[in-house]
Amino acid sequence: MATTRVGRWLGLFLMIVEGGAGPGLAEAVEIKVLSAGAVRSIVTDLAEAFRKDTGHTVTLTFGTVGVVRQKLTAGEPADVVIMTDVAIDQMAEQGLVVAGTRTDIARTGMGVGVREGAPRPDISTPEAFKQAVLAAKSLTYVDPAQGATSGIHFASVLQRLGIADAVKTKTRLVPGGYPAELVAKGEAEMVVHQISEIIPVKGVTLVGPLPKDLQKLTVYSAGLPAKSASPEAARAFIAFLARPAFKAKFAEAGLDYRE
Repeated sequence: MATTRVGRWLGLFLMIVEGGAGPGLAEAVEIKVLSAGAVRSIVTDLAEAFRKDTGHTVTLTFGTVGVVRQKLTAGEPADVVIMTDVAIDQMAEQGLVVAGTRTDIARTGMGVGVREGAPRPDISTPEAFKQAVLAAKSLTYVDPAQGATSGIHFASVLQRLGIADAVKTKTRLVPGGYPAELVAKGEAEMVVHQISEIIPVKGVTLVGPLPKDLQKLTVYSAGLPAKSASPEAARAFIAFLARPAFKAKFAEAGLDYRE
């Protein structure tokens, strides 16, 4: 009799271990996120906080909005996608993102960065900014051909100011990531990029935002891809990113831009 009872308890114990006793290991999933690079620093931090809070791991892949759009369109597996609000809406219209799941999580503007310790140029007006760009020995920003929100806009600013040809030979375009790292290394004197992608780079000083007349405010949003393999966990991560308690973190990262 005792042996039978021991056997039953052992069987029950094994069932619990294999099935997961509560919200533990068996329920934890991997969430795949395709994200625009502008929110990289904060999303990376919050992904780890989410893992500690829920047990779900988050795998992050960053790129320009154009690259993220291409990956999603090509059918690359994703449970959450983070792009501009406009791009999310377009993906929803195409049936690639579930309608109604767009959640705005951040807003950033464009700014200018120089190497730490270097003189800060005057960029307070469009004309002052124009002269600062012309005076810079070298310049870097993200290649517009990569579908980068900031690169496309800044290229149009250079055209608008009439200096696109004048700065072409001293400009180094990068495919994505943090072009400000070139400034930190001394390989470029000035970077023009999203503020949220200048602040995280050590050795670079944010001079300030572009003048209002040249500025571009970009809203970044999260959405649920139609083919998400883990929609419940994905929705939980999107809600986690949008928690009011994290507003201060977003602001510190340059992702709560206010004119």
